[in-house]
Amino acid sequence: MIALPDSRPVASAPRSILFMCRMNSIRSPMAEALAKALLPAGTYVASAGVMSGQIDPFVEVVLQEVGLTGGRHQPHTLEDLEDDYFDMIVTLAPEAHHIALELTRASAVDVIYWPTPDPTVAEGSRDHVVAAYREVRNHLAALIEQRLGAAASARQSESIFGKPDA
Repeated sequence: MIALPDSRPVASAPRSILFMCRMNSIRSPMAEALAKALLPAGTYVASAGVMSGQIDPFVEVVLQEVGLTGGRHQPHTLEDLEDDYFDMIVTLAPEAHHIALELTRASAVDVIYWPTPDPTVAEGSRDHVVAAYREVRNHLAALIEQRLGAAASARQSESIFGKPDA
């Protein structure tokens, strides 16, 4: 089933989710870290890119602002994944969406597209660039909570949205 990017929540919470973007260096690892914090314990969450990229230090900056970390994340592709079955694939970039649809054509996997801006196009001061990354972080956190039926506690939600600069 393909879901359009709307505000309808998923009927039941998936047990395993893959977030995909272009290079697995910004959007998908950010979504992975947020989902691990917001979704119920026991939900398997991973991320991958269509192609391999480089670690983006601004991701860690904006995750740390809300008490999270990307940990030891190293960008990787679909071929690098240990597990290749997921209940749901959430794509965050057009290239990833097209590949996910092609790979799952004969599978019973939900593929959902959440158009997510690329913060690397932001120009200007460091503060302006970090603000673009914050917007992506907040966008992804809101989508995870709203559309995946996240069982986030009020404290977790406050830690992500409660900061004046978040």
